[in-house]
Amino acid sequence: MTALERAISNPPSVRGLESRSPVDGLQRRSVGFIDVFAQSVSAVAPSAAATTIPLIVTVTAGGATMWSLAIAMLLSLLVATTVNVFAKRIAATGSLYTFVSKGLGTGAAFVTGVALLIGYGFIAMFALAGAGYYLSILLHRFWPGMPSSTGVVSALLVCMAVVCLVVLVRGIHLSTRVTLIVESASVAIILILVGVLLSQLGPTPDWAVLGLDASPEHLAVGSVLAVTAFVGFESSSTLGVEARRPFASIPRSLVWTVVGAGLLFLVTSYSQLAGFAALGEDITATRTPINDLALASGVEWMGLLLDLSVAASFLACAIASITAFSRVVFSMGREGVLPSRLGTTHGRFRTPHVAIITALAIVTPVSVLALLLTGGAWAAMQVLIVVAAAGYITAYVLVCIAAPVFLWRIGELTLWPLLRAVVAGVLLSVALVVYLVVESTGERGVGVWVFLVTMALGITIWAIRHRRRPWLSSTVGVYDETVSADVLGGPSAEHR
Repeated sequence: MTALERAISNPPSVRGLESRSPVDGLQRRSVGFIDVFAQSVSAVAPSAAATTIPLIVTVTAGGATMWSLAIAMLLSLLVATTVNVFAKRIAATGSLYTFVSKGLGTGAAFVTGVALLIGYGFIAMFALAGAGYYLSILLHRFWPGMPSSTGVVSALLVCMAVVCLVVLVRGIHLSTRVTLIVESASVAIILILVGVLLSQLGPTPDWAVLGLDASPEHLAVGSVLAVTAFVGFESSSTLGVEARRPFASIPRSLVWTVVGAGLLFLVTSYSQLAGFAALGEDITATRTPINDLALASGVEWMGLLLDLSVAASFLACAIASITAFSRVVFSMGREGVLPSRLGTTHGRFRTPHVAIITALAIVTPVSVLALLLTGGAWAAMQVLIVVAAAGYITAYVLVCIAAPVFLWRIGELTLWPLLRAVVAGVLLSVALVVYLVVESTGERGVGVWVFLVTMALGITIWAIRHRRRPWLSSTVGVYDETVSADVLGGPSAEHR
């Protein structure tokens, strides 16, 4: 027997490791790369975004839509690689909230946490409203006399919230697999339809669509709006505890999600813009551009599939966003920032069920209230996406600032990560200011004020809680740590 074999069969006792992880209770090291990747992809909801974001960007960017999307893709890729500075070293459920705490400390971490919860929460509301909107369109196709009211969409929204609850509580395996299947089918349907549209346009590209026919101001604003198509790509970092190989699978999922979604957005945007140009119509005059193109191309039946697939994609986005929301809340509950009950897990399914129920108890009624106040699903979606995007971009700015500080603290700062973080941080900061200013003067201006008020309220609550519990400064930032059962010389598997 070799020395290595003897060490494996009779390892020396290892001391100094805890028997339980600070985030014990979740299904630790239980999901593979496909599940992790599905989480990020579903949070971005590429098929749903591909049918809505190009239209939103075109209204502002005009002839610079394709360039705006390309710039947004590159900027999101810079942010993703910056986030990977942490994702390659820390396995956490708090995502950017935990990461920023390791670079900038408790105060900045909580600002990030509030912004991240706003992002996840309002994008979940946006997704539920979007699913209800597209399902109502689908129902109208089969039942033309169905009442066209916010009540119908609200009822559909509540039903889907119940579906989210069941799927999320029963385990991360179920939720990630459901979202993966849904998104895969949705993307496949969109790509088939895009293929049909491109075949009818002919082999010669429409260079007018690919041109840069816009002022620098419109290009800048369009790029900022296009960034909203990518928000949520980092959500797989909330599965740091549950991923089998978090330091490998999570960084890959972040980069692959941005690249894959970006290519899909570029292809679908080109097909929509070129399609409407060929018809001699204005894309900004419709709310469902791909449906209209399917009808004009004689494949209306694909419009039916599209409505169903986009609704399903929005539902998958809601599931993924609430997954991320609940895990950030779970992390805060474990730290004592929020009530400790939120940091508990289900005894059988090993999911943060209290945090999930709490998230849905907030998201569902606020979504319905948004529908009632704005008078319709589409109007509500326009406001909700503004709030969500502002939250995400705020969190991205802070993590870009935190990354080089963190690397400097651990003695690993080099030139390229520093430049990457600085460029991403500066561009995102400018983008956030431009975004808030532009949106505050438009029809969706109420979204800016909702974001600012919600941020102020969250930070105020944190300040009060921190004043009453000053020890929170030493507890924020929990993450998964190596335990004695993970190493040779620790307790055997049957004693874990």
